[in-house]
Amino acid sequence: MSLFGVMRTGVSGMNAQSSKLGTVADNIANSSTVGYKRAASEFSSQVLSNGSGSYNSGGVKAKTVYAISEKGSFSYTTSGLDLAIDGAGFFLVDNGDGNIGMTRAGAFVVDSSGYLINTAGYYLQGYPIDASGNIASVANGTAGLERVNVSQSQLEATATDQGLIWANVPAKASVVTGDTAGMNTAASTYTSKTSITTYDNLGGEVTLDIYYTKVADTGTASDWEVAVYDASEAATGGGFPYTAGPLSTTTLTFDGTNGKLAAASPTSVTVGIPGGATVDLDLSGMTSLKEDFIVTEVATNGNPPSAMESVEFDKDGVLYGVYANGARKALYKIPVANVASPDQLTPISGNVYQTSLNSGDMIVGFAGEGGMGIIEVGAREDSNVDLASELTSMIESQRTYTANSKVFQAGSELLETLVNMAR
Repeated sequence: MSLFGVMRTGVSGMNAQSSKLGTVADNIANSSTVGYKRAASEFSSQVLSNGSGSYNSGGVKAKTVYAISEKGSFSYTTSGLDLAIDGAGFFLVDNGDGNIGMTRAGAFVVDSSGYLINTAGYYLQGYPIDASGNIASVANGTAGLERVNVSQSQLEATATDQGLIWANVPAKASVVTGDTAGMNTAASTYTSKTSITTYDNLGGEVTLDIYYTKVADTGTASDWEVAVYDASEAATGGGFPYTAGPLSTTTLTFDGTNGKLAAASPTSVTVGIPGGATVDLDLSGMTSLKEDFIVTEVATNGNPPSAMESVEFDKDGVLYGVYANGARKALYKIPVANVASPDQLTPISGNVYQTSLNSGDMIVGFAGEGGMGIIEVGAREDSNVDLASELTSMIESQRTYTANSKVFQAGSELLETLVNMAR
């Protein structure tokens, strides 16, 4: 056995414990860091070839491993921009130079330019959602992603393209004969009337007058004409005659045995909103019962020009802009990424990880799909460091370091004795 070998083994042991103390120090320092994943040192022996009559001491090698896949506990906050992932996956961020990284640190705030950044200064990435609700996502790459920006100072207006109005038309009403609502003359008569508000392409209000006229009744079935007019074209004081004909008309047929629409009856009326979109106005919930005319449900989308007041996430990762009039518009969808072996990712500063040869390629998806975790809004993932375990490891490492130094000291003293023998 070489005395130099003994000394080298002692140095090897001290270096290994020094590495372990380094990971313990980092873990303790980051025990309150959002999204931090603890590091640890694992050891493997280094054995030298030995002859039959002597032993050659080898050493120990330290390898740093990361508990990236180990989830930390959640802390719930009052901020709707704090995000955590319950399950597998990472948020995608970039540090300003275009390099995309993965992180579990989801404590985001708005910077001076309106971008969402976390405490390390990384920009949250998302897919923009177009006016039709489409998202250009790529499953095995980051194409189409852009920094999420919530600063939209311009006014937004949305045209009405969906509508619903359900009502009960009175079954006891008499049949209207002669000049009915759909004929648009001063003498036009009808059974019931209501109005709804819609919006054109520029956000202008367009009021639609809707007339319901009972035109036939056989006892087993009744026919009702539905005529839709542009209220801005009504006569002075409102009503007939309008300066133009109806925007649309249809005839509903009700089953006299149950008051519901007959199987062959239309269930909607198609209306071209002046200056706006064409809407299939849903009438499927219409009834004709022995009750007065009552509107039972009405709904239209669209909104007038309005400024965005705030933003909010939903559990699917969709970021909505909330406008002053209460309207909500989908702006971005936040992806969730993962790899086959998260613990083999390469960590970089800021609690961000990048793919490595051993981690596997990045797979990009959305929350709750394909094994990805779901997004918790108003939550932060705490560090997965256990202080009690780290302090115990620190004491163990300190004692082991001291023991290795004693081995080195013993080898040094023996070597000194050997040198003195030659004097």
